[in-house]
Amino acid sequence: MQLENLTKEQFIRDFKDTLHQEQLIKVAKATPTEIFTALAGLIRKYYTNTWIERNHALSDNQEKIAYYFSIEFLPGRMLETNLLNLGILDLVKEGFAELDIDFREVVEAEHDMALGNGGLGRLAAAFMDSLATTGYPGFGNGLRYRYGLFKQRIVDGYQVELPDGWFGSTGNVWETRKDHDIVYVKLFGDVVLESNEDGRFVPTYKNAQVLRAVPYDVPQIGYKNGVINNLRLWDVEIPEEYELDYPTLDARRRVKDITAILYPDDSTIEGKELRLVQEYFMTSAGLQTIIKSYLKMGLPLKDIHEKVSVHINDTHPAVAPAEFMRLLLDEYGLSWEDAWNATVKTMSYTNHTILQEALEKWDQQLFKRVLPRVYQIILEIDNRYIAEMAGRGIAADVIERTRIVKDNQVHMANLAIIGGHSVNGVAKLHTELLKEDTLHDFYTIYPEKFNNKTNGIVQRRWTQIAAPELSAAIDDVIGDGWRNDIHELENLTTYLDDKEVLNQFYQVKKTAKQRLADYIQETTGVEVSTDAIFDVQVKRLHAYKRQLLNLLHIIKLYWDLKDNPDKDMVPRVFIFGAKAAPGYHFAKSVIKLINEVANLVNNDESLQGKLKVVFLENYRVSLAELIIPAADVSEQISLASKEASGTSNMKFMMTGAITLATLDGANIEIKDEVGDENVVIFGMDKDEVYEHYARHDYYSRAVYENNPVIRRVVDTFVNGTIPNAQSEGTEIYEALITHNDEYFLLEDFAAYVEAQEKIDALYRDHDKWARMSLANIAKSHKFTSDDTITEYAKEIWELKK
Repeated sequence: MQLENLTKEQFIRDFKDTLHQEQLIKVAKATPTEIFTALAGLIRKYYTNTWIERNHALSDNQEKIAYYFSIEFLPGRMLETNLLNLGILDLVKEGFAELDIDFREVVEAEHDMALGNGGLGRLAAAFMDSLATTGYPGFGNGLRYRYGLFKQRIVDGYQVELPDGWFGSTGNVWETRKDHDIVYVKLFGDVVLESNEDGRFVPTYKNAQVLRAVPYDVPQIGYKNGVINNLRLWDVEIPEEYELDYPTLDARRRVKDITAILYPDDSTIEGKELRLVQEYFMTSAGLQTIIKSYLKMGLPLKDIHEKVSVHINDTHPAVAPAEFMRLLLDEYGLSWEDAWNATVKTMSYTNHTILQEALEKWDQQLFKRVLPRVYQIILEIDNRYIAEMAGRGIAADVIERTRIVKDNQVHMANLAIIGGHSVNGVAKLHTELLKEDTLHDFYTIYPEKFNNKTNGIVQRRWTQIAAPELSAAIDDVIGDGWRNDIHELENLTTYLDDKEVLNQFYQVKKTAKQRLADYIQETTGVEVSTDAIFDVQVKRLHAYKRQLLNLLHIIKLYWDLKDNPDKDMVPRVFIFGAKAAPGYHFAKSVIKLINEVANLVNNDESLQGKLKVVFLENYRVSLAELIIPAADVSEQISLASKEASGTSNMKFMMTGAITLATLDGANIEIKDEVGDENVVIFGMDKDEVYEHYARHDYYSRAVYENNPVIRRVVDTFVNGTIPNAQSEGTEIYEALITHNDEYFLLEDFAAYVEAQEKIDALYRDHDKWARMSLANIAKSHKFTSDDTITEYAKEIWELKK
């Protein structure tokens, strides 16, 4: 139906009918979950025809489509996004108010779609939203995990991992199973090449494991434009014709494990094998359906790149060039030359890390056993690459460093670069570091492949959904045109000296802080004041992100207040949210220490409430929507040169937090946009970090021994001040002193303390702080994912709207 003509009265009638038909219940007796399920069912009815028409139009017009392959998608809850993008969010809220239904309760009945872990998955979900909103034909391809990474609970200060059964009782209400697109995926066994009647060598599989890949499609709705794209998630089943190959429950369970959980523990051979199977299963299934869809156009397969782009998001789907070659060669009979030409022109790759150790590599024997035919093809790609580079006069040592199979490992980033036409980083600094350092050899060979695409965020979620009072204030000051064109936020710069407007936005932040304060009280029992600075660091727990530096500063403040309870400081609430990978011992120890320091600080009345520390468990998208609009300070304190981009920095900026940051990732671009006077920068830059690496001159013990403040802070980990954390404290002490402080926390500590003192001074000037905050909101439009995805679509994928 045409939703622009939908009235509140019609919606109420439709909703009551749907609730009665699907849940067999009336409004007064329905639970929030029943209401949510019925509402989702009604929304599906509203958008289904548009979705069908979109697919037909793409097919009829033979549009070029980009397929975004990612092991993670992290959309969070979809209800409000779908209602907003369909243009009926306010109407539904009004209808529910008339029916005396609590809309927030219904929203909270939906589980976060837990198909991702952190920034990688959130970016992929943002790109899906932006592709639909900008009108480009771009579809997602991933896995339908039944469980997310894990549900985090904090017990006695420790992270405890529980299954994140996000399907709950409702399942995924947005998905549609597509049996007509089922494909089969082969793994393991032996492959021999035998000549057929035409004299061509074709592979024969023996003892292979055959699995059924079942697609579930989730609509990606554009913002008020009638465009709906598709996110395809693959589940696994045992084909009936192969049931005898799985005679035991254990054998069947191992198959189901393929789509059970994101990032299974890979500390064992079995875990590594499962990860490789997951990545190949998703990639092969997606590529098979893409080729079948393309062939329906009746066009030559060797020209598939003219209608199809396949994007490899990080190295998890990087088997794609080799699998695409396998399909084109083995299944469709293309020559090697035609298949390779089509593959390179079809594939593109985003790198998300500067850390060499994070570039995925597989043990050669494991890879050969799991994917025998793909392994043969990779060897051939590798051999041809070596011959081509030698023919071009490339130095032998450069060829050796860039080849795919070496040191008994298969290097997936190398395959993605050699097998595609584009390699991009995700912030200006990151891309420069890829060229200069991490991928320097490849840059000397293929300079034309390298480009930058700075990450972005879906502004609609972080303003209109997560920060409704902020959105209303912006409407009040500059009108509501910014909701359709985010670049109109720039108009807020006109009001940077308007005291009335500054106070209005200051009060909006106060409202968001109160909402978070209520949540903190409810979930942790800790009472915090909205007059305090809300200083927030929420992101994956990793050593390079330096949550530990934040904790060192908190301990310094603790000692300052113990020495002088009357110390003049603005009260500060430090808020953390982070999950540590289950096998990452150091990160889990940091979580334990944060929680034990929180217990120490929050229960010490001598501090007069000037210092509070809160760790909010199970950080996820829906919790971020509560935390981010309430932040005064955005902690972006990774060691310069280590964070590829970051996107929480952009979300905090858009909701008026002041960025406290190193010159790393997109922090540099935030500083460039908003000006030095509206951010607080500290610490070494990447050149200083690299100088330390080159000179091997950093000696953390000397810093510790020569600085009494640092010594006192670090000794706190081992002198019994922090209760119930002796082993963790010792581990952290040794990481900093014995193992030479890998991420230079002690080197940057003094500068960080000085920056924090600057924050304290700035916050005391109400008007100046409010002006800085408004300047950040005004300039945040630069970081919309709508613009980022437009650059991908035009410059890498060559799509048309």
